[in-house]
This record gives sequence, structure tokens and C-alpha cells, in this order.
Amino acid sequence: MKEKSESGGGGGGAYVRADQIDLKSLDEQLQRHLSRAWTMEKNKNKREQEDYEDGLQLSRPMHTSRSSTTVRRQEWEIDPSKLIIKGAIARGTFGTVHRGIYDGQDVAVKLLDWGEEGHRSEAEIASLRAAFTQEVAVWYKLDHPNVTKFIGATMGTSELNIQTDNGHIGMPSNICCVVVEYCPGGALKSYLIKNRRRKLAFKVVIQLALDLARGLSYLHSKKIVHRDVKTENMLLDKTRTVKIADFGVARLEASNPHDMTGETGTLGYMAPEVLNGSPYNRKCDVYSFGICLWEIYCCDMPYPDLSFSEVTSAVVRQNLRPEIPRCCPSALANVMKRCWDANPDKRPEMDEVVSMLEAIDTSKGGGMIPLDQPQGCFCFRRYRGP
Repeated sequence: MKEKSESGGGGGGAYVRADQIDLKSLDEQLQRHLSRAWTMEKNKNKREQEDYEDGLQLSRPMHTSRSSTTVRRQEWEIDPSKLIIKGAIARGTFGTVHRGIYDGQDVAVKLLDWGEEGHRSEAEIASLRAAFTQEVAVWYKLDHPNVTKFIGATMGTSELNIQTDNGHIGMPSNICCVVVEYCPGGALKSYLIKNRRRKLAFKVVIQLALDLARGLSYLHSKKIVHRDVKTENMLLDKTRTVKIADFGVARLEASNPHDMTGETGTLGYMAPEVLNGSPYNRKCDVYSFGICLWEIYCCDMPYPDLSFSEVTSAVVRQNLRPEIPRCCPSALANVMKRCWDANPDKRPEMDEVVSMLEAIDTSKGGGMIPLDQPQGCFCFRRYRGP
């Protein structure tokens, strides 16, 4: 994915956007550089600290304290001594995800192997470091019940020594350790697949949709565009609350929308303007939410039999969208249609989507009717599911 750099000015039109924190292609590429940048900064801080201590020893040789040797941490940087890493729960080309405990809290620990790459200029390293520091600081400060909590990270330090069930292990300097809230319910997509045959009760559909809508509304209020909204990037906690996950390296969305182009997202959820390589903004998240809403209601996958090129062509040129079942209440179908409108300007803001969902009556049912149940006669009445 090719991106232009975007300024992070304080103007009202600047939006932060985010990719996949599971660090697929973007994270692998960018964070390899950040590892070296972080190491250089650590070395610089160490040299400055040594110079400072030398000065103390020259001026006050009898009063050197241990506190003077403490290196200041970023507010989002974890204390490795408080982290315990347990068994792996997921593996990928980017690294591994482990269960863990940080400062007494259940967490998910992502160990990311950035590898090594060619030398970068000091200017490039400084730019990458500054951008990443700003982006992590933004994510660190997010606080919403429907957004996975980023607890902290430690990057590119040869001094990283982490406790495991089998003792302490040292980490290479190119390993990044990211600590996030642990969600025992797994991915929303997995939950929907489990219910593919029997479907979900309408009140559950609305609850899950509202969780996701409120989380996105919060992100947009903080001028953050997720850009990869899909059910596998949403996690469930122990109370079945949806939490948005997988942010990745956030970027400031340029005030000029022409600076935001390129195919970012996942097939089936991508808005026409993104598929077409046109300028886009936060409304691409609204489109993706519409697809997720259909998926939550139907417990099915959009366009399972179409290739990338077929989906791209049909969505952009033929206005292809998932087929809404006849049993779907009109109020919910209207939300889907408005969200996936081909014209981004006609899509509602996410706070309006929240209001529309809150107004839907779930007391009379309306969930998707399982395929093995009678569909009812549509000539005289509309049969409603659970």
C-alpha cells in the first residue's frame, strides 16, 4: 500500500486513520524502521544520561543518587518487569500473540519480529520515530467501552527481559512487544460463524450493531478513521460486548482528501471510492459498517463466491451490495442501505447511525429466519424471526 505523508495539524478537518494492528504488510514495513529508530533514541538517551551523571560526579561527587540513573519512559511505554507472557494463542507472518499478565491484568501480548532492513538516513529515522510516537500516544489515550484498550508497548531495546511461565527470556532488539486488553470472547466473525445456521435473536443483532456503531462514532469524534472495519477486527469480551481492535499505525488524515487514496481495507467491506482508488474520508468506515450490519443480521459472508476483480467491478460499476432478506425489518434494512450508499456524502455520520439503531423496536422480534424454518406467507403478513 502506498501512502502520502499527511500533516497532523490541529485544524478541525484533520483526521487520524488506522490500519491493522495485527501488523500485516503495513506494520511489517514501517515498524522495522521504528525498531532501529527506537534503538538509536535509547542509545542517545543513554549517552545523555551518562554525560549528565559524569557532570554530577564532577560537581557533587558525594551525592550521586540511584534515581539519577533512571531513564524517563514515554507514557505509553510498558515496564517489562511487570509483564508475564503465557502460551501463544495466534501465530502469523508478523509474529505471535500470547496470553499474558501485565501489572496483574489479563492482557494479549503481541510479539512482533520486525527483522532487519537497509540503513536509513537520520532524517528518515527521526521522521518515522516522531510519527510513531505521535500515533501511539493517540491510541494510548483512547478510552471507550467499545474500543480495545491499548495498554502499552516497548520497542527495539536490547535490554528487554521478559518473564514467562518457564523463567525469564531475553528479546532481540528487533522484537516489539505490544500489550493490549485481552478479550476472551474472540473475534465477532467467529461468533457469527458459530451462529450461521440458527442465526441471532433480533435484540442481540441490535446490541452488537450498537456496540460497533458507538465505538466507531467515538473514533470519528476523536478524528480517527479505522479504514479496515470488518467483523474479524472486532472482539468480544466476557459479556459479549463488541470492542473495536486492530488499529495499526495511525496516520493523520490530510485536510485535502486527495491525499487519502489507495486500496486500504478488506475485500467485501471496502467502499466503492476505496476500491476505485478515489479520495476518501471517514465515510469509508460507514460503508464498511453497513456491510458488517448485514453480516451480523444474516450470520453470513458477503460475496463468498466472487473474486477480487469481480467484486471491485460489480461494487463500483454495478452498485452490487449484499441481498437483504425479506424477513429483515425495514428500519434495519434502511440503516444498511443508507450506510452503503455509493455516494459518501449521502451516508450518515456514525452518531446518526447510533440514533437510528437506538430507535429500533426489538420487542416483537425480527431476527433472521433460519433456512430450515418456514418463511411464512408474504402475501398477507410479514413473518418475523426471533
